[in-house]
Amino acid sequence: MELASTIHHDGDGGVADDLETVRGTTRWIQQESGLPGAGGIVADEELRDRIVGVRRAVRALFARVVSPAAPSPADAHRLMPADEALARLNAAAARELVAPQLEWPAEGAPAARLLSAEDDPRVRLVAALARDAVDFLSGPEREQLRACHAPRCVRYFIRSHGRQEWCKPSCGNRARVARHYERTRGATERTVSGQRGADG
Repeated sequence: MELASTIHHDGDGGVADDLETVRGTTRWIQQESGLPGAGGIVADEELRDRIVGVRRAVRALFARVVSPAAPSPADAHRLMPADEALARLNAAAARELVAPQLEWPAEGAPAARLLSAEDDPRVRLVAALARDAVDFLSGPEREQLRACHAPRCVRYFIRSHGRQEWCKPSCGNRARVARHYERTRGATERTVSGQRGADG
């Protein structure tokens, strides 16, 4: 979800992209503490392109999940085909050879981790992003994925209860205000139109 959410409302009626520049991509990587080796990676244009490619695939597959509802308006007009998105996501995940390893301390519960045969932290990073998306899209939370359709919002979100329509309360407030404005404007236009008819 974090990768898909690097496209978001900019606060001024437009869309912001946290990965638009190499500097922004580096900032995002270093803020994502759960990513392997993230703290020490400085992005270049090649790494930015690979991460953006995974994100495009993820957002195309998110659009497939929420269908027949409308996808996020941020990229609805330029989504890659689902089969291309699947191929891109699987190829990125396959670039890192990993093997599950079981760790079981004397005091505590067993835990699994992935042991990587890859030395390049950039390859590990992109593969981890792709694997996370594969895990999400093949898991039970996928059924709760929605696109927020509040005015100006472009996020996908995981619905936490059955009636949730928006990603956050402020989006719900904006949607209610917009609906009220449309109802009020519609009533005003009908009144003005009726007065013109009476005058004519």
